Amino acid sequence: MESIAIITSAPFSNFILEATSASSFEVEEVIQELWSGYGQVLRLRLKGGSHKTAVAKFIDLPDAVHHPRGWNTDISHQRKVHSYRVELQWYQRYNSKCQHSRTPQLLATLQEGSQILLLLEDLDAHGYPLRLNSATKDQVDLCLEWLAKFHATFLQGNARSENVKPAMGLWETGTYWHLNTRPDELAALDDAELKAKAPLIDAALSSAYYQTLVHGDAKLANFCFSENGDQVAAVDFQYVGGGCGMKDVAYFLGSCLDEVTIAAHEGELLDSYFNFLAKSLELQNSSVNPSKVITEWRELYTLAWTDFHRFLKGWCPTHWKLNSYSEQTVQAVIAGLR
Repeated sequence: MESIAIITSAPFSNFILEATSASSFEVEEVIQELWSGYGQVLRLRLKGGSHKTAVAKFIDLPDAVHHPRGWNTDISHQRKVHSYRVELQWYQRYNSKCQHSRTPQLLATLQEGSQILLLLEDLDAHGYPLRLNSATKDQVDLCLEWLAKFHATFLQGNARSENVKPAMGLWETGTYWHLNTRPDELAALDDAELKAKAPLIDAALSSAYYQTLVHGDAKLANFCFSENGDQVAAVDFQYVGGGCGMKDVAYFLGSCLDEVTIAAHEGELLDSYFNFLAKSLELQNSSVNPSKVITEWRELYTLAWTDFHRFLKGWCPTHWKLNSYSEQTVQAVIAGLR
């Protein structure tokens, strides 16, 4: 209720009316509570103007932190604070470059002290109303295609070389589980061998020649589908930043497929992504040789999987994603690093 009260009062209400040319608006529903009580995502019903609805992501950065799993540390708080500033930068500077991978368009932004308002296009009203708890093969392929197009848009040679500048205002290394931002979870990790190898795994991913922007939280819940199932869009860019595209692919597959399906179809799934990536690079980024990217990244898939497994095992050692396929993949990676 606090978020609703704030955005329906000045200066936020005046800003929303001016940005949309609406005569009035009301909060139609709370779409989502932000993690750890940092705000809400609201759907607004507008009267007049060019938009019937809009989505308001209202972020209110608190002094105290209440994490649902007990990670109430200053490191955790500062990471989340930075993530919302990254998302603001994403929509202001980079979102418009996504001509081939659908995202919500930015209508306007306002920042008042510790409060941030992102006013976004309502994807439901523009043909993407479905959110899925599970996905068919065709729906998985749609998301892999979205990721391939996204990665192709921003792919370049090593961003740490003198000739290539990293994206400004985003995470230098994307994903919410990056090793340098998760010291608490690493300390809690009760797997001495994986803990010892974690820096080597991170270094291998970070030193890949071909770098891009990764979405950083590309789970199934952050994809929005059309009713006929042939189009998809993505939301939530708090952890977008530099990295190897395999981080998104491994994380996405683990978010929507069980261990039996992944084990049986791993090669097929990766082939689908890389076929989409090759076509996307030919269309968007003809200066890059697709076969060189594919050769490098295919070898990094299991390392990307292990990198997320390392975080998850320290964060929540009873999580359902810590299955036999994941453990076998990790053990094979560790054996190869000896």
